[in-house]
Amino acid sequence: MSIPVPYNVPIFVDNPWRLSVAPMMDWTDRHCRYFHRLLSRHALLYTEMVTTGALIHGDVGRHLRFNAEEHPLALQLGGSDPADLAHCARLGEQWGYDEININCGCPSERVQRGAFGACLMAEPRLVADCVKAMVDVVNVPVTVKHRIGIDKEESYGFVRDFIGTVSEAGCRTFIVHARNAWLKGLSPKENREIPPLRYELVHRLKREFGHLTICINGAITTQQEVSAQLALLDGVMVGREAYHNPWWLASWDEAFFHAGSTALTREQVEERMCDYMVHEAQAHGTAFSAIARHMLGLRHGLPGSRRWRQVWSDHRLKEMAPHQVMALAHETAERVA
Repeated sequence: MSIPVPYNVPIFVDNPWRLSVAPMMDWTDRHCRYFHRLLSRHALLYTEMVTTGALIHGDVGRHLRFNAEEHPLALQLGGSDPADLAHCARLGEQWGYDEININCGCPSERVQRGAFGACLMAEPRLVADCVKAMVDVVNVPVTVKHRIGIDKEESYGFVRDFIGTVSEAGCRTFIVHARNAWLKGLSPKENREIPPLRYELVHRLKREFGHLTICINGAITTQQEVSAQLALLDGVMVGREAYHNPWWLASWDEAFFHAGSTALTREQVEERMCDYMVHEAQAHGTAFSAIARHMLGLRHGLPGSRRWRQVWSDHRLKEMAPHQVMALAHETAERVA
């Protein structure tokens, strides 16, 4: 049984970074990305961060396997050794990824212990060496995702000099999370909420580095906010709102890529996901619950959505066929709607 293909795989548009879904640990795996691609043909999708150690010492196929339908697709790497990053970037290109991104924005202590993530912003020369090593061995774009500062360093000059140094090594695209990363005292969740958003610094970066592609990330949750940012910048990256309210993605192609809508209803998307669950169970022994968890926001805001989610989350139904679970979920939701 082949994976169901909803439409032709899209090619990169002139600016693939116009609108993207952020890399999110434990969330944006290949099942999540397949789901998101059913909703938007053109949004750029990112993998979860994959560390260089996991690729060098682990199961490469498990970490890099993806569905062809996911393109355009970027691989985000975590690491700080130029040679290791070059090796892993080459692997990413060989596996067919459209972009290699280096994580210079994650503030978690676990990531810091590996000497990568947001703490790398304190070492722009090292980041430049990493970028140069990757640029030298791949033909796809090498990009950087980072914060506007670390800890109490809030000067514009800090992030300006970081981009200036790294761009000289060959990076032409920067995705800027418009908050500082506090390396001590805050959890990753708190780091997404407590340090203040300063969009104006990102806008200033674009004015100064007009020749570079500058994209923004950080608490952008509405169509109006995306449009406002695109009037000033090259792209917008959306994180948790895209995951929790995925039906929003269904409007992106028409609103931001002038490409027309996907013409799929919520029910059609759900049915395609059921087909995908059947395929994954047969091909890889994947339990449908590992896939269904990513689509629990599909009916967000609709009558009966809570009961619909409860059915799809019920571990007692794990032996039931996905299409049967879908029918039960709709029957249950309609009874309480």
